[in-house]
Amino acid sequence: MNTKDMIEGIVREALACAEKDGAISSGDTPPIKIEYPKEEKFGDYATPFAMEAARVFRRSPFEIGSVIARYMQGSDMLERVDVVKPGFINIFLSSAYLYGVLKTVLSARDDYGRNRKEKPRRVNIEFVSANPTGPLNIVSARAAAIGDTLANLLEAAGDNVEKEFYVNDFGNQVDLLGLSVLCRYRELAGETVNFPEDGYHGAYVKDIAAYIKDNLAQDVDRLSGEAQKIDFMARKAIELNVSGQKRDLARFNVNFDAWFSERSLHEAGEVPRTKEEMEARGLLYTEEGKCVFRSTDFGDDKDRVVVRDDGRPTYLLADITYHRDKIRRGYDLIIDIWGPDHHGYIARMAGAMKAFGYGEGSFKVLIAQQVNLVMEGELVKMSKRLGKFSTMSELLDEIGVDVARYFFVMRSTDSHLDFDLALAKKQSSENPVFYLQYAHARICSIFREAEKRGLGYAPESMEGDQLKNPEAVALLKLLARFPEEIADAANTCEPHRITNHLLRLAQGYHRFYTEHRVLADDPVQRNSFLALCDGVRIVLKNGLHLLGVTAPERM
Repeated sequence: MNTKDMIEGIVREALACAEKDGAISSGDTPPIKIEYPKEEKFGDYATPFAMEAARVFRRSPFEIGSVIARYMQGSDMLERVDVVKPGFINIFLSSAYLYGVLKTVLSARDDYGRNRKEKPRRVNIEFVSANPTGPLNIVSARAAAIGDTLANLLEAAGDNVEKEFYVNDFGNQVDLLGLSVLCRYRELAGETVNFPEDGYHGAYVKDIAAYIKDNLAQDVDRLSGEAQKIDFMARKAIELNVSGQKRDLARFNVNFDAWFSERSLHEAGEVPRTKEEMEARGLLYTEEGKCVFRSTDFGDDKDRVVVRDDGRPTYLLADITYHRDKIRRGYDLIIDIWGPDHHGYIARMAGAMKAFGYGEGSFKVLIAQQVNLVMEGELVKMSKRLGKFSTMSELLDEIGVDVARYFFVMRSTDSHLDFDLALAKKQSSENPVFYLQYAHARICSIFREAEKRGLGYAPESMEGDQLKNPEAVALLKLLARFPEEIADAANTCEPHRITNHLLRLAQGYHRFYTEHRVLADDPVQRNSFLALCDGVRIVLKNGLHLLGVTAPERM
């Protein structure tokens, strides 16, 4: 249980005791919210409960808050509890509790911040899922960093997580890819071809054609008919492209538990079976020869076609089939991370999930917004078909995995991101990745120096009285907040909360380092300071690992 949860329990117990003693009437009270005050003078935590419960108790918020605060006073965890008008309850943590937090950090080490749930949820998180028509681009890289970090956070919060990549290997874009490769193949054979204007123009298409010519020409010669050759080229191109995507993602330290093929749904007959089930549930009607899903019954702004008038299923029906398969696999929570051009698609898919009886709140869609790659002051235009995109692999060549992973999650998922390459390359405190890694490396260097001097490190001899200076107290409070930051980031699907917390911790540590000589002459003070540094080092390392970023010991 983290600090925030413990404080909520104290407020709840105080309320129950007050009701039992008749100091306050009983009633159907609102949830107890624990918040962070905007200013330090208002405490470490606060709750607006008294104001939100005023109508229930028919008393002023200040009176309610004063009663609850009085019943909270006996807790050893709290230094004091203040009530300020109109009724905020401001809560201050005790030095003894903060000292105990440091002991917990040093004991748990790599496990600090991780939670164990009695009943962990089964979570499926699908992300990236880029079309297999070319290498992964910058937007896909952002989705990869966000999805993998969120999966790490959910696991740390106590859930069982499965990461999945949906391969869109069926449909018009696949046929167009096959035709593009076939045209390049024929060009290599000396033929003059009319390359499709809307085909895939990237150099990688020529590379695929060259590979097929060098290794599979005999297989191509045995094929009869244009359709067979296009299908062969498409399948081989997808195979090679997916292999390349897997390779790039592995380099990015992103590994999936499952790669799910859209084509497999069609070949297994699942798409028409989904249509039959929707018909049996009364979810479809026919209009002008088209089969239409009653999605407005489930919150969409209009009904959606799932089968065209020529009998071909729309992409939506295949996508509903895929999500129906997820439901049947028994997940408690399904999370999809989609690209910036899919925002309007959320309502129809959420409607389909409701139509199939999937629980409210058990399906979440995150939109990984657009990335603007800034290079020498100019935006790099990205287009697979025109061959003008910057690939994820190229970006990693330029700046490395650590910086890329961090930069892609340091802003809210639904915010546009200007990726500043100049900043990413800086080896200075201006670069947040360098700043965090340097804080960790600096602490490691202090321990090496202590060992070199034969000073030793005995955390059991530390004393809380040595950690009452303002800089140390600030660090202890940040250590205490780390587990709840993980829980909150997982619950809200906001990985950037961890980057913000780690930056605050690194800033606090650098202030402490500037103000205090860690390797003090007094052994008790020295061990106390080293223990605090060790605690900071542990949280920095654990937090960076959640982000998929290394924590170097030397820089």
